[in-house]
Amino acid sequence: MRFDLTDLRLFLAVVDAGSITHGATEAGLSLPAASERLRDMETTGEVVLLYRGRRGVAPTEAGEALAHHARTILHQMAQMRGELGRHAKGLRATVRILANTAAITEILPGRLAPWMPAHPQVDVELKERQSTDIARSVAAGFAEIGILSSAAETAGLTLRPFAIDRLVAVCAQGHGLAERLQLRFADLLYHPFIGLTDGALQQHIEMQAARLGVKLKIRVALRSFEGICRLAGEGVGIGVVPESAAQRAKRSARIAIAQLQDHWATRRLSVCVRSDEALTPPARSLFEHLASNTRP
Repeated sequence: MRFDLTDLRLFLAVVDAGSITHGATEAGLSLPAASERLRDMETTGEVVLLYRGRRGVAPTEAGEALAHHARTILHQMAQMRGELGRHAKGLRATVRILANTAAITEILPGRLAPWMPAHPQVDVELKERQSTDIARSVAAGFAEIGILSSAAETAGLTLRPFAIDRLVAVCAQGHGLAERLQLRFADLLYHPFIGLTDGALQQHIEMQAARLGVKLKIRVALRSFEGICRLAGEGVGIGVVPESAAQRAKRSARIAIAQLQDHWATRRLSVCVRSDEALTPPARSLFEHLASNTRP
């Protein structure tokens, strides 16, 4: 059997996600390329590695064995990179970070601002994901650092406090809900919404609505919190954004802000890694920096 590191990373991503589509995305491959690689792995090894069903995929007994060895190999590769990195001088390095929407847009720019100029040889690759995907990807070695909420299963990961992420509702000052300082998410569901284009936060909000048996009425989806607040202030609809973004937008947008009382709307964020020992020196430096600059 001849499996390269891309094969192993892809297979682990598929097993952890329970989906070839999601696994391909995590591994940075197109669905056709990922499917072809998986078929070649099974053909080369003359063994079935995955059970394929309507609800996704699951590893066979052989697939479980491959997943175990793949984790060991990728972990050893990470350790090797870390040890060699201690001796490397003048080489560029890249640290991969997975984080949720609020962390990437509202918190990380300020946290990275002092660290990156002090480390000019290090590039940072940021990708937006939901917390459950972040935990799975960091555990599998697809990223060195993750920033996730307490909703994710984080067994086996090393975590440090990072920040508190509070979500609020924004609407026009003349809206019927504008006088209320606190609201339940259920109070918003039958009003028109201004959504965020794609992104982990929008998926999170829509999932909460689905749990209440409602599909949000999205009038328009925008790429920025500033845009959501501006249209909310003009009476287009209601938006749900991080509190920091709402307070910043309030200087120019005519919005009313109400705290969401639902438990999921106040999220304790942690910065996580698979293990300190497996980190390269740049990744360890950044992890310590992010963990030492926590804020409420």
